[in-house]
Amino acid sequence: MTEALLYILGILILVIGLGVSIALHEIGHLVPAKLFGVKVTQYMIGFGKTIWSKRKGETEYGVKLLPLGGYIAMTGMYPPNRPGGKARVSTTGFLNTVVQEGAPKRGVAALVDEARQASADTIVEGDDGRTFYRLPVWKKIVVMLGGPVMNLLLAVLFFGIVVVGFGTPQITTTVAAVSECLIPAGSDATSCDASHTAGPAAAAGIRPGDTIVAIGDRRDVTWTDFRDTVADSPGQTLRITVERDGAPVQLSLTPAANERWVTDADGKVRLDTDGQPMTEYVGMVGLSPAEVMEPQPITAVPAFVGNAVGTMTNVIVGLPQRMVDVWNAAFSTADRDPNGPVGMIGVGRLAGEIVSMDQLPIAARVQTMFSLLGSLNVALFVFNLVPLMPLDGGHIAGALYEGIKRGIARIRRRPDPGPVDTARMVPVTMVVVVLLGAMTLLLAYADIVKPITLGG
Repeated sequence: MTEALLYILGILILVIGLGVSIALHEIGHLVPAKLFGVKVTQYMIGFGKTIWSKRKGETEYGVKLLPLGGYIAMTGMYPPNRPGGKARVSTTGFLNTVVQEGAPKRGVAALVDEARQASADTIVEGDDGRTFYRLPVWKKIVVMLGGPVMNLLLAVLFFGIVVVGFGTPQITTTVAAVSECLIPAGSDATSCDASHTAGPAAAAGIRPGDTIVAIGDRRDVTWTDFRDTVADSPGQTLRITVERDGAPVQLSLTPAANERWVTDADGKVRLDTDGQPMTEYVGMVGLSPAEVMEPQPITAVPAFVGNAVGTMTNVIVGLPQRMVDVWNAAFSTADRDPNGPVGMIGVGRLAGEIVSMDQLPIAARVQTMFSLLGSLNVALFVFNLVPLMPLDGGHIAGALYEGIKRGIARIRRRPDPGPVDTARMVPVTMVVVVLLGAMTLLLAYADIVKPITLGG
């Protein structure tokens, strides 16, 4: 019963944390929009039917039924169509529509006009000067960048709590475990037998809890020093000093030549010219180090967040292939990649597992939840910067394009071309929305039929 309640608590913590992250994301848009004089008619968390709202001044603040995001409604998101325009072609990649001024419009052209009209309908008399499309380019970028930046700041906060308050795992030279034997790469064995090479560390008398303090005359060694020396010394006897129960103990250690996979910088096994996995022989002794959580200075937080952003960027760039892998795993017997994308159902499951895992100390569970919330905000930051409508990155890309056009016009001493007609991207927006919806449904299905759990 207690475990079930803790599981539910973990999900609630995640939902609340995600709700706060979405709410502050929209605050990041709302504040600069109001500071720049844009009329904001709505600030909503969620989509669908409104379940609660309250009007304050000219803005309605509320919560909607589906907590899958949020938005603010600004007047005049799209500029009006310029009168007297010539016939032009609107291309979506699937069809081309030639629009003659005054002619009835169909297909993509009608869709674009509907978007323009909906935008125009938000402008009441006297508010034309308070529209989004009239903002200077840099102000548009600030408004649209405000949401992702808020998520980045939240990621810095959550990861800062983890890094400074709890610490990061640091490998020590204290021995955590000693193996009785060495099992070569590719072996299916799970226990030692007479065919396996005896573990040199066990044969040398090294015990769990020993701390390696010297190799030969070299003192104050790190685990990296010890590992590299062992790898480079197969068959050579090393004189090492360990600290045991507060006293130094001299031992002789002879690394065995053991076969292992050759991997690249990403940890993937390299293949030879025949397509076979490559192996190499290195010195191994059969022990593993202990890890400790060591609090870091606040100056370590930016690099920690930067690494998280870089990792998430790689995930987003490879998202199409990763979604194919999710599809294959969901509808076949293939294993699901534990490092692949996870939907909200999967993230909720992980949060429940973290909080209800009584094998972990409470501090470790709290730390992991902060890490999860930090990762979610990094995901919101990176994903919203994808330069496609309706994501923030799409609006930023439109503003940058407008700035380039106006800059070129000034250089060529031509008339100001005016705001970029972002309404023409509405068809692309609808395609993106459909794709995002399909991705959400696929991840939800995969999270149910083949979930990713902490136990793998």
